[in-house]
Amino acid sequence: MKVLFTTDLHGAKRKYEGLLDVAQQAQADVVINGGDMLPSVGNLLSQGDYITNYLDAHLREFDEAGIYYLCYLGNDDLRIFDEIFEKTCNKYPLVHNLAQCKIEIGDIEFIGMNWVVDYPFRLKDRCRMDTIDYIFQEQYGTALVSTTDGLKEIKDWFSYARTLPTIEEELNTLVTPNNIKQTVYVIHMPPYKLGLDKCGHGAEVGSKAIYDFLRSRQPRLSLHGHIHESPEYSGKWHAKIGNTVCIQPGQLTSFTYVTIDLKTMQFDRHVTGV
Repeated sequence: MKVLFTTDLHGAKRKYEGLLDVAQQAQADVVINGGDMLPSVGNLLSQGDYITNYLDAHLREFDEAGIYYLCYLGNDDLRIFDEIFEKTCNKYPLVHNLAQCKIEIGDIEFIGMNWVVDYPFRLKDRCRMDTIDYIFQEQYGTALVSTTDGLKEIKDWFSYARTLPTIEEELNTLVTPNNIKQTVYVIHMPPYKLGLDKCGHGAEVGSKAIYDFLRSRQPRLSLHGHIHESPEYSGKWHAKIGNTVCIQPGQLTSFTYVTIDLKTMQFDRHVTGV
């Protein structure tokens, strides 16, 4: 099975418009879009219109082309649009919302999780403490979560976050695969220690819980994103935890994606000008 993985497109239509072409050229059976799919600048409350007026047609193209499309929304995509996103995915037999779900294609099990470790930025829709002893970063302003009435301030974010499940707990509630050696995890947040989580200012912000989860479970493959610039600053876009291959392609101005042959476990990173 051949997989094309990209992530953090943030509504960039020029990248979306090139995705079907490169998937067909790579003879991909499955495309995985690993989160932060919607525009993240301007009025975030218009993201629902983007799903309806643009993303819907994009997903239909892959369904009509006979290519599976696995995807989920990310930390910059408002949770109030999860329902319309789910309904849009459900319109097409080959399109699946992978958030906290398992999808089986042939003998491969794909399991997704789109929660992220808390960060300094204000939008907290999908943020969690990493572990119970997590130390919060200094914040850039009052926390915000999306509601049907708009963005709501959470004045004491630290106390509120402590009432939510941690990343460690969220991982442990994911569906258990039938065959871990034939399992691909798509986890938006990268693990720590591997050089897949390096920010432009030098900090490494990956998840200890995700690292420990992958080390103990040993799936075939894990796919990550979130820290767009990491490969350029660390020089790494893939690494291993035991026998598990971890891939984080990054995503800057150029369109970046990775092609993976799950049978041979050969993979290549592509950076194009589209």
